[in-house]
Amino acid sequence: MDSSTDNQKTDRTAAGDNDVQRTISIGERSISYLKQFRTPAIPRNYEIFYLHSSGQNKELSDAIRKALRAHSCLTEEDAERIYEEYIQPTAYAAQVDLVGGQISSEIKELLTAIATASQKTGLFGNSLKGITEELGAVRSPSQLNIIVKKLVLSTNEMTDYSHDLEMRLAESRQQIEEMHHNLETIRAESLTDQLTGLSNRKRFDEVLETEMKEAEESGEPLCMMLMDIDRFKSFNDTFGHQTGDQVLRLFAHTMKANVKGRDLTARYGGEEFAIILPKTKLSAAVSLGNQIREAVRSKELIKKSTGESLGRITMSVGISCHKQNDTAEELIRRADMCLYAAKNGGRDQVKCETDPGIDIETEAA
Repeated sequence: MDSSTDNQKTDRTAAGDNDVQRTISIGERSISYLKQFRTPAIPRNYEIFYLHSSGQNKELSDAIRKALRAHSCLTEEDAERIYEEYIQPTAYAAQVDLVGGQISSEIKELLTAIATASQKTGLFGNSLKGITEELGAVRSPSQLNIIVKKLVLSTNEMTDYSHDLEMRLAESRQQIEEMHHNLETIRAESLTDQLTGLSNRKRFDEVLETEMKEAEESGEPLCMMLMDIDRFKSFNDTFGHQTGDQVLRLFAHTMKANVKGRDLTARYGGEEFAIILPKTKLSAAVSLGNQIREAVRSKELIKKSTGESLGRITMSVGISCHKQNDTAEELIRRADMCLYAAKNGGRDQVKCETDPGIDIETEAA
């Protein structure tokens, strides 16, 4: 083995060692940030600080610095917002590009197969034309026998190729259907909150706009409900974020179990949730709000690992109803006003915009 080969191997080994050392250094800085800013060391938060430490995403780093200036730590709401805004879209975009490339490649191969089939068909047609002309010159059984053999051979070749093409088309159709399904899955995931399985804020905004347009045109009622788990920050601080996540999942399950039809349940942000209620009057929305609130309050929380009772949680609810010429911002603002009134009035209650003492013209605090 010559010295140049040895030198190349040495260079590759050194480069590999440098990459390992660099990633370890970034990982150590990420962990130090988690400790410094009192942030739970869950995979999502580690990924946020890893990208921040690597300097790969300036916008993400700016958002982290802004959040730290505001709260001196990275809150659950900050981490969730930063992840959804700066990391999750990139991951979904990469998945879409990958599947899109696969579909493009499959279509190109399919077009090539079809073009080849067209050529084969043309050749077969020319062969038949030639055989037809030869038939006009047949003067003996032996000549006819030769022509028949040519015809059988050409027909068999075309039949075999047609069968192969049919199989290729069927295979391509299946592959394209599978890739289309993968794209639909990616799209669904991009509109779903990964922790609770509910729709995320992006999906909520899309559906609210659609339902408001339909309500505007049809005159049908439309209500929107904002819900917040009472004293959830204190619960998180006492029992930890993992237990807090279990509470969020339980809350989401209770919500889904009590809605039906076109009603959309969404995680609005942090411990705040929302439900869009098409073709639902305000009185029915208030009844549903109380139904969910009572279902949540009836559940005693038990820590699985120890059997320890963690008590019960309660929720506050604010409900608004669509008015002609409403904007989404106005509908949300009024629901938020009612939610604030429920919180300020002692929590564990439902407030709607027609309740006494609700001043919907005043901005929520």
